Amino acid sequence: MRETVAWRYFSRDVIPFAAMIAVECTTVGSSTLFKAATLRGFSFYVFVFYSYAVASLVLFTLSLIFGRKRRLPSAKSPLFFKIFLLTLLGLTSRIAGCKGIEYSSPTLSSAISNLTPAFTFMLAVFFRMEQIMLRSSATQAKIIGTIVSISGALVIVLYKGPKLLVAASFTSFEPSWIIGGLLLALQYLLLSVWYILQTQIMEIYPEEISVVLFYNMCATLISALVCLFSEKDLNSWKLKPGVSLVAVIYSGFFDTSLGSVIHTWGLHLKGPVYVSLFKPLSIAIAVAMASIFLGDALHLGSVVGSVILSFGFYTVIWGKAREDTTKTTSDSEQSLLFPTQNREEETLS
Repeated sequence: MRETVAWRYFSRDVIPFAAMIAVECTTVGSSTLFKAATLRGFSFYVFVFYSYAVASLVLFTLSLIFGRKRRLPSAKSPLFFKIFLLTLLGLTSRIAGCKGIEYSSPTLSSAISNLTPAFTFMLAVFFRMEQIMLRSSATQAKIIGTIVSISGALVIVLYKGPKLLVAASFTSFEPSWIIGGLLLALQYLLLSVWYILQTQIMEIYPEEISVVLFYNMCATLISALVCLFSEKDLNSWKLKPGVSLVAVIYSGFFDTSLGSVIHTWGLHLKGPVYVSLFKPLSIAIAVAMASIFLGDALHLGSVVGSVILSFGFYTVIWGKAREDTTKTTSDSEQSLLFPTQNREEETLS
């Protein structure tokens, strides 16, 4: 019995926690490599296309090895339409994010990513995936945390401030901070919608690798058309050995494919709010990587805004944890009051 409880805790809490942290590390690594590639003239449209293409190849291989023999959705089914809509959301989010990083930096991207829990919470409430009880301290904490998070993001975008840390290799590249921040905010708003829709898809078709494979294949085709329209110079499609090639392979293998599968698995297991709560962890990772590999400076506005964002983020976490504790206590009390009914439900399941 003790082994069963311990394994349940390990599989449902420890493994998802570690997996989400690992995904954030790979995401920041992908953003840093992409930024280094764009500083050398690499087109972000081409980067997006090649990333999805590599991810499709990786996921197709994984589906042959680990995929289950389950009937695939037809092109006329509502599920296929939802996956196609998921593709449009994900591709638009990816393009906005890449353009935002091109205008700004991976550090700003990680700071703005703190908005994801707030956006996801608001959307989850709208789609009735989260309960709102205004007299509950947990609900009040989540609402206040959401408002504070958005306020912190506005500070980061609108106030750059003086440089606090400047690396020796700091480049002369001056980004359009506000434009980049707005594009990154759009990226994480669309990502929150992506989380919500992906969760609904997994309830209908709980096959993580297959869903993400369909998603990446559709994204590859659409991004190819976008790339052909936006990049008329065919020389932009050439991948030469160097940081551009490394960025594409790393992003396609670790971020776009495996990262998406882990996120989809987490959404299926824990829900959209839980997955979004790990986004703020990327700030420290991004600051370190950007300083070491890109020579980015750390600005006062980023520090002040990140502190405000983190306060809002942990307020939302506290509210979510309190809500889960209350729900667990309520379920335990119900099982004590109706033990026979619960045993019958377990037998049926």
